[in-house]
Amino acid sequence: MKMAVQFVMRITILILLTYELAEAEAEAAPIAKPDCYSSCGNLEIPYPFGIGPHCYMDKMFEVVCNGTGSSVKAFLTSIDKEVLQINISSGAYNSYPTVQVQMPIIYSKGCRSSGSGAALNISGSPSNFSFDYNTFISVGCDNFATITGLGPVVFGCKSHCNKSKIIVGTRCSGFNCCESDYFPSNQQEFHVEFRSINESKVTEEEECKYAFLMDQNWLESNKPDPSSVQYWETVPVVLEWAISVRTNVSRNMFKSLKKRHDVRCSFSDEDKDFDSFTCECAYGYQGNPYPPRGCQPTNGCDSKNAKGSFKCNFRSRSRSRLMLAIIVICPSFGLLFLLLIIWWLYKVIKKRNKIMLKQKFFKRNGGLLLQQRESLNENNVQKAILFDSKELKNATDRFNENRILGKGGQGTVYKGMLTDGRIVAIKRCNKVDEGNLEQFVNEIIILSQINHRNVVKLLGCCLEIEVPLLVYEFVPNGTLFQYLHDENEDFPLLTWDMRLRIATEIAGALSYLHSEASLPIYHRDIKSSNILLDEKYRAKVADFGTSRSVAIDQTHVTTLIYGTFGYLDPEYFQTSQFTEKSDVYSFGVVLIELLTGEKPVSSTRSQERRNLSTYFVHSIKENRLFDILDTQVSKVRNKDEVIAIANLAKRCVHLHGKKRPTMMEIMMELEGVQKVSTAQPNFEELEYVRNEEMGPQNDVSISASSCLESGSASSSWQFYPSNRID
Repeated sequence: MKMAVQFVMRITILILLTYELAEAEAEAAPIAKPDCYSSCGNLEIPYPFGIGPHCYMDKMFEVVCNGTGSSVKAFLTSIDKEVLQINISSGAYNSYPTVQVQMPIIYSKGCRSSGSGAALNISGSPSNFSFDYNTFISVGCDNFATITGLGPVVFGCKSHCNKSKIIVGTRCSGFNCCESDYFPSNQQEFHVEFRSINESKVTEEEECKYAFLMDQNWLESNKPDPSSVQYWETVPVVLEWAISVRTNVSRNMFKSLKKRHDVRCSFSDEDKDFDSFTCECAYGYQGNPYPPRGCQPTNGCDSKNAKGSFKCNFRSRSRSRLMLAIIVICPSFGLLFLLLIIWWLYKVIKKRNKIMLKQKFFKRNGGLLLQQRESLNENNVQKAILFDSKELKNATDRFNENRILGKGGQGTVYKGMLTDGRIVAIKRCNKVDEGNLEQFVNEIIILSQINHRNVVKLLGCCLEIEVPLLVYEFVPNGTLFQYLHDENEDFPLLTWDMRLRIATEIAGALSYLHSEASLPIYHRDIKSSNILLDEKYRAKVADFGTSRSVAIDQTHVTTLIYGTFGYLDPEYFQTSQFTEKSDVYSFGVVLIELLTGEKPVSSTRSQERRNLSTYFVHSIKENRLFDILDTQVSKVRNKDEVIAIANLAKRCVHLHGKKRPTMMEIMMELEGVQKVSTAQPNFEELEYVRNEEMGPQNDVSISASSCLESGSASSSWQFYPSNRID
């Protein structure tokens, strides 16, 4: 019975709606010429605009409809731009009728993106840029954007780099973005000039800046972020149009429109003559005034009588429409209420499922274990920060490929901006190994406590999505590997003083991890690609994906063999016992890289030179040290410093771990070399190192894959320091 009633109601509604639509269609006034298309997709095309021959007034109003289905688009051929909306009547500002089109962004010379140059041009069309409906916006730091070619009058706006100059309550606050509602009217060409606010500032390469006009109403309703303009291609702009009387067709149209009582026209006054005109349906009529019979009486009224009044007889029509409304509205409200209930239930279930899914991921990624470990810690120990997944997705523009800083075996690193304005590096792991969650959680707790200027700080993590996200401080200048081995003008040569300082900073960080942290930490993957350089080229030790913490009285950890080819401690490879001296060996390889500028392993070198550490030791034994040094090192005046560092590197890569120095001793020796730049070489130590027995070293190839130490170590990372958030 219930289904039968619903069926009858639906049929009734369908019949009534069909009747209403048929009546409305019968009364609807034509908007296009007879036998012409009146729409392109969802866009109405009113005359004098038209699709196809003889359907538009002249070529200036021709519209082309391209595409099929939902992808259909209309283009105004006179300016070759996509049309979004065409209005026949004047707007609220009592201005000309309008057409909304898509216009490109104007880019400065410093932009890598291809744009429109520095101008927009719609000359030859019946349209002008609207002064009333558009606003002028420019994006860029230290930017004075002006509309040029207007004589002595200057229109534009300024945006600063100083956040203290932010104007509260505006879309564009003045910091990196500015806005102006004032620009010249009746313009068909739009030129922009970008200048620096600080006239004395001279830069080799101009920073990227943008400018564009945008429909104010569209801007208010959609509320886009103007600072994201680099991801846009076009923006909606309002043009005002009118019909020029310079052609025979338009003059004849104007003469015929003047004779109609249902149309009133207005025109421009130019030297007591008129150059263009627009028309509207007269009072009491509605529709399109340009095609014949385009204006229809409103409120069921007939045309004017001789006295100028209207004869209206709509009592019977109003009564029938009231009955129609009663019959249609009652079941419609019931159906609407049912749909609202269904929609509300759908939203509740969807939200509940989303919460349950987050809880599932949080538990699987070790969130409960992390909370348990933190609850057992002392009260004075800081807890790891748990970030919200939505915040991190927004920070990376939903993990946009343009934000990628590097890729490795453990995951992908993205550049992001948090809501508080901090720039961070967000590491998105490739996969999860549930068998090692305890070690992973322990690592997060320990690393969140590390506070050393030469260690990349772990700010927090996110565990409520499918794979964990780790949030680190952002280090802008790439890796040490790139500066030593990549031939690129983006990576300048490192001087001897810089290399010595970087080595000292790395040694200080490792000494802190081994000796001064609350629990000793073995890094287990020291290599030049895991040493980042900040804006002042200070070293930052990064990538603790395979690190392990040990008890204070513990001397080693026994694990499967993890490491990177060329940096792996041969003693660790033979015993599977990783000690602090294993980190010393890897540091020694990095030190040799700084001295020679060579990669740890290279198939392009000869067999005897393939393993850098072995070849380096043999070169010292054969008194050929200065033959293998990098040019930036070999030209150092004080050769004693180079010999001292070479001896230290040789001791670090000794095959027997017990004969290697500790990181504390290494740091003190490096600091001593820095302080005493004219120290005499230690010939006794050099002779000892030369005569010391050094056996052959084994080359080991180790793979890398997991983010949570699921059976491997991290592979080399490729960093792109030029990536930025505008």
